[in-house]
Amino acid sequence: MCGILALLGCSDDSQAKRVRVLELSRRLKHRGPDWSGLYQYGDFYLAHQRLAIIDPASGDQPLFNEDKKIVVTVNGEIYNHEQLRKRMPNHKFRTGSDCDVIAHLYEEYGENFVDMLDGVFSFVLLDTRDNTFLAARDAIGITPLYIGWGLDGSVWISSELKGLNDDCEHFEEFPPGHLYSSKNCGLRRWYNPAWFSEAIPSTPYDPLVLRRAFENSVIKRLMTDVPFGVLLSGGLDSSSLVASVTARYLAGTKAAKQWGAQLHSFCVGLQGSPDLKAAKEVADFLGTVHHEFHFTVQDGIDAIEDVIYHIETYDVTTIRASTPMFLMSRKIKSLGVKMVISGEGADEIFGGYLYFHKAPNKEEFHKETCRKIKALHLYDCLRANKATSAWGLEARVPFLDKEFINVAMSIDPELKMIKNDQGRIEKWVLRKAFDDEEQPYLPKHILYRQKEQFSDGVGYSWIDGLKAHAEQHVTDRMMLNAAHIFPHNTPTTKEGYYYRMIFERFFPQNSATLTVPGGPSIACSTAKAIEWDASWSNNLDPSGRAAIGVHNSAYENHLSGVANGNLNATIINNVPRMVGVGSAAELTIRS
Repeated sequence: MCGILALLGCSDDSQAKRVRVLELSRRLKHRGPDWSGLYQYGDFYLAHQRLAIIDPASGDQPLFNEDKKIVVTVNGEIYNHEQLRKRMPNHKFRTGSDCDVIAHLYEEYGENFVDMLDGVFSFVLLDTRDNTFLAARDAIGITPLYIGWGLDGSVWISSELKGLNDDCEHFEEFPPGHLYSSKNCGLRRWYNPAWFSEAIPSTPYDPLVLRRAFENSVIKRLMTDVPFGVLLSGGLDSSSLVASVTARYLAGTKAAKQWGAQLHSFCVGLQGSPDLKAAKEVADFLGTVHHEFHFTVQDGIDAIEDVIYHIETYDVTTIRASTPMFLMSRKIKSLGVKMVISGEGADEIFGGYLYFHKAPNKEEFHKETCRKIKALHLYDCLRANKATSAWGLEARVPFLDKEFINVAMSIDPELKMIKNDQGRIEKWVLRKAFDDEEQPYLPKHILYRQKEQFSDGVGYSWIDGLKAHAEQHVTDRMMLNAAHIFPHNTPTTKEGYYYRMIFERFFPQNSATLTVPGGPSIACSTAKAIEWDASWSNNLDPSGRAAIGVHNSAYENHLSGVANGNLNATIINNVPRMVGVGSAAELTIRS
């Protein structure tokens, strides 16, 4: 992933404005440490910070069409770029970059080309022939993007808040699946899949169709000119399937010829955490070179301010899960890896969160999965992208492939519903699709492992330690005044109040506050799903362990010595610091 910044129509083409754009672009350098670019045409500025994944030698940006009249700055990966090049035989491409096709597609098809792109992207395109511009964001919002407006009539677009929050009168998140055209000065949706209407589908479940769709999604994400690996943290069943399919199809790819056919895998957790043991077992089964990283609760607490600065949210569950991923990403990058494949999105598509056990019928089940997918850009996509990009690492998420989502969301939701009496646990249709007796993808007990949210799977004492830390820094009196200090999305817990204070120190503008979602949640549910169980309204917490009666280590059964969900804060200072262990202390790449 890269960082893009655009200042458009500012009525100022002075050297001072160029210097300011460069200064703001440097705030995004962590996203693209490999090269920087800036193009100026009158009072239009397109800046780029590059993380070189495809064609590292010649794919620097901004990119142009043949006569350089169309200019584009892009953050993303276009997986079907080779097929798109073939559709434009009369065009001459300057680089081998996958993003090079965008300017040419616009020249050939106009604004309606966006749906032709198979990949993830945020881009700004300038047409100097008529001084118009176009901005667009991928279907689900895997790449982050923000838009702002200046008092001078300018439009600002940036990969992160920090690129524009100090210079705009108002700014907001650029919505996924939309494009903004200066020709009509407005947003319009370009992504309109059948599932978006939330109509109940009826396609019969075919496990082989689902399996093949996911395998195709993983295979296309093996497009890389740099070392890569897979994550085995978080929802172990989902990320393990990603790793298994990757290992199965890696041999014979261009990536394998460049870097070797043995896959590298990565996992993070507190010593003895649920994910670490399962990840090691998966790695041994798949034969990966496994890298296991440990962190302590204190390591995580020490990183919280950096995490909030980079993730740009005060949402409790996102910060809980982002911190281990942030720490792990730094370790992965230090090994020379620039891209990882991860398992985000499966729980939203298949109803994998534990609260889905209480879905009253297939209609409610399906509508909740639709709501969850639509909100991914505010939560897991934001976490996966920004926690990795903070260290110049790219995360790819095959479960959120457009074609795969179309297949998965067309299945009759009756078969997605969790029915323990019929042996159907959460994400049963996905697990069943990869339950191959002759050529197993995973050990059966891993394939059918109960869902663990990332912030739980890294170790239960992580969340308990965060609550204890917040208890030390937020008083009861502060909580009494919370509604007056934070009238929008008023924090209801000391942990939430603590994160909010840090966020507003970095991003004090009201516009920044409005970019973060709010509302009650149980085990990562939407507010609507809380209606499924009356008892949940008294136990609101985004942790999976809040699903009392469902999670095997629910709060009611866990750590009898913990009072009100908090650990004694003294325990967090007596654990070894973050270390890396495993079969490979360094990443070995075959030349």
